[in-house]
Amino acid sequence: MDATIARREAKAHGQALFASALLLWLVWLAAALGAPAYPELTGRIVDAAGIIPAETRASVEQKLIDLENKSGVQFVVASVPSLDGGDAESYANGLFRRWKLGETKKNNGVLLLIAPNERKVRIEVGYGLEGTLTDALAKVIIVNAIAPRFKAGDFGGGVARGVDDIITVLTTDASEWQKKPRVRDDAGDVIDQIAPLIIFLIFVFVFISIVRSARSGPGGGLRGGGGGGPIIFLPGPSSGGWSGGGGWSGGGGFSGGGGSSGGGGASGEW
Repeated sequence: MDATIARREAKAHGQALFASALLLWLVWLAAALGAPAYPELTGRIVDAAGIIPAETRASVEQKLIDLENKSGVQFVVASVPSLDGGDAESYANGLFRRWKLGETKKNNGVLLLIAPNERKVRIEVGYGLEGTLTDALAKVIIVNAIAPRFKAGDFGGGVARGVDDIITVLTTDASEWQKKPRVRDDAGDVIDQIAPLIIFLIFVFVFISIVRSARSGPGGGLRGGGGGGPIIFLPGPSSGGWSGGGGWSGGGGFSGGGGSSGGGGASGEW
């Protein structure tokens, strides 16, 4: 009698384990089938949609190499044939995390994503650069420099101008790039309307950062990723960081450095 009960319990336990394993497999399968088809990270420019002219690719890639060598910021430009039914923000964030752009501790990666079939563009920003390449500035660059050229069919010009403006914001002091016409609307009307708002937001960021720094005491500094308010992070040639022979790599290839993004940046369309 006891042996029969033990066999029944063992059988029931085995069935429960099998059902649990089957359920986990089905969940994994559903997630795998629903996941976007991300391209592989093969370099600083991944033109899966085939829209970036060779001459633009060569000039832009050298600028991305120089930026990484001088400041440690890992900036990648990618085009994809499709967003697989998703939105640009979710796709870009997933791709950024899959590629792990930027350094692990600094999270100083940037992704410029272009989806020509859906006519969408996204600038995705790593945690560590959100205080410099803010959502508002990313939006200005898209509306100002990228979208008008894409709308005219000039993908090479839009990529080149967008990359130049992003690098300008990342490598110069705010007082310098505010005055640069390249990050202003070509017609002058749009940016003139929103410039006071941008300047006010920058003032608020700087003021809060100074207050936080004073409260933290000597050596306390400002820390990102912990919440509680905005940060100011201005990388540049003198900011230290990673430098060397052309990027995070292993075995001669190109890969991300372990960074992540929390959804900072901006999206647009044309």
